[in-house]
Amino acid sequence: MNKFRTHKCNELRKEKVGDVVTLSGWINKKRDHGNLLFVDLRDNYGITQCIIDKENSNFKILEKTQLETVIKIIGTVVERSKDSVNKDIETGEIEVVIKNFQVLGECKELPLPVFTDQEYAEEIRLKYRFLDLRRKKIHENIILRSKVISFIRNEMNNLGFLEFQTPILTSSSPEGARDFLVPSRLNPGKFYALPQAPQQFKQLVMVSGFDKYFQIAPCFRDEDARADRSPGEFYQLDLEMSFVEQEDVFNVVEKLFVNTFKKFSNKKLLFSRFPRISFKESMIKYGTDKPDLRNPLVINDITETFLREDVSFEIFKKLVKSGSKVRCIVTKNTKDKPRSFFDNIDKWAKEQGASGLAYFTIEKEKEISAKGPVGKFFSKDSLNEIMIKTEAEVGDSIFLACGKLEEVEKITALARDKIGKDLGLIDENVFAFCWIIDYPMYEIDSQTNKIKFSHNPFSMPQGDINEINFEKPLEILAYQYDIVCNGIELSSGAIRNHIPNLMYKLFDVAGYSRSEVDQKFSGMINALSYGAPPHGGIAPGIDRIIMLLANEKNIREVTMFPMNQNAQDLMMNAPSSVSENQLKELNLSIKNKK
Repeated sequence: MNKFRTHKCNELRKEKVGDVVTLSGWINKKRDHGNLLFVDLRDNYGITQCIIDKENSNFKILEKTQLETVIKIIGTVVERSKDSVNKDIETGEIEVVIKNFQVLGECKELPLPVFTDQEYAEEIRLKYRFLDLRRKKIHENIILRSKVISFIRNEMNNLGFLEFQTPILTSSSPEGARDFLVPSRLNPGKFYALPQAPQQFKQLVMVSGFDKYFQIAPCFRDEDARADRSPGEFYQLDLEMSFVEQEDVFNVVEKLFVNTFKKFSNKKLLFSRFPRISFKESMIKYGTDKPDLRNPLVINDITETFLREDVSFEIFKKLVKSGSKVRCIVTKNTKDKPRSFFDNIDKWAKEQGASGLAYFTIEKEKEISAKGPVGKFFSKDSLNEIMIKTEAEVGDSIFLACGKLEEVEKITALARDKIGKDLGLIDENVFAFCWIIDYPMYEIDSQTNKIKFSHNPFSMPQGDINEINFEKPLEILAYQYDIVCNGIELSSGAIRNHIPNLMYKLFDVAGYSRSEVDQKFSGMINALSYGAPPHGGIAPGIDRIIMLLANEKNIREVTMFPMNQNAQDLMMNAPSSVSENQLKELNLSIKNKK
């Protein structure tokens, strides 16, 4: 018999009343009632209430024992009185009367409380992460993470995928985020890179003749932290399939996500078959390619209306004539909202760096008119045109933004979220998935004004590959897609370009010579020359999936040992300095900063 426990701290029930048991765990909480001391004993599985009376020789010792000390107790199971039953814990109908106890692991004074989930300073939480992980909510989040990953792995096996591991030490990639570089001792002056993703390797797996691959893959990117992105490393469900089209990938991922989210959440799925929304449509209707479809508000383009002679809103008219766009958001039946509601939205928009949001409300007495600060600038006919374009009705209000395309997309996307939340339109008990498709192959780099790949450079362009017009690269669409849920991008994917000659042409448009492609992607381009199947895949982020299922806003809450905002591990003191001998072995020297 195990000397530390006969039962876990979630197991004892009324059927065990009278049994002598051994339990081990952490002292979660103590309540001193004078003659009786109540001790909540906690392990990974749950809590058992234990009691010791003043007559017990261990009473005073246990009374002074620090919270979070690890102890072993031997005691008798007794039934609680009806008025003391605790329905919040599994063992709430019993308690254990302590006969003996032993300290297994002493605990110093705690730098943060463990028995509560109250907010605490990030620096303390990360420095003492091993204590933070004992707290109920985050402990359950990490257990959820383990269960979800196990479930996903099992689902992928059932779908016919084989799990392979790809290299961690590889070559640097010229595309994407910054690499983490690792100096080579045996090859002085040369460096490995930690993989930003197993992109090239998983394509090589397909070229190797394997049909369906997956991996719960660690990925490394030297980029700044955000609420939904860890600095340094993250995990993704990496998968690739041969002889597939875009819809084949969608069908696999939809089945996986529907099963996973139904298994681990009580929230409803708004769609069992995820809507397909083109990138162009998404940018017009939602101002972003990460739309939250729980929000019923849509954005409409009414630029042409401001070219009418019977619209006298001169500020917007001048901007439109110089190339600006006008986008608007209709809020249904908001005629009775107070003036402060509209003014607060306008003020909020200015705080976001925009010039504000104009607005008016549609009214009708004898004929259509507009009430509000800019309502007087619109004629009856122009209002009718806006109502037709936007499906607005009498009693609805319209918020307007005007500016350069990127600026107006940004503010209307933010405003759509803001207004939707202020009006209580977003159902928090729903998951709304969608696919964003038909991404442009290329885009203009805002800094260099040159053509660059918009997404994955290894993607297959749409249409007949023999008729692609490389003279108009911005019109080329790719078989690239994102999966989005509740406004959070979970993954990008693509049908891959498996034709070397086509790859040379596509890279040429982005400014890469044939020799550069051969040099930077030698393994890939060489492999594709030896009979490569059509293939495609995707890599949903594990961390973001868990965030959604755990209903957390910050990725730190679902990551076991995260870094801080400055990419530092405060617990392990990383990154750290290394010795001169280590640097010498690697043929490196540190240039001191002045």
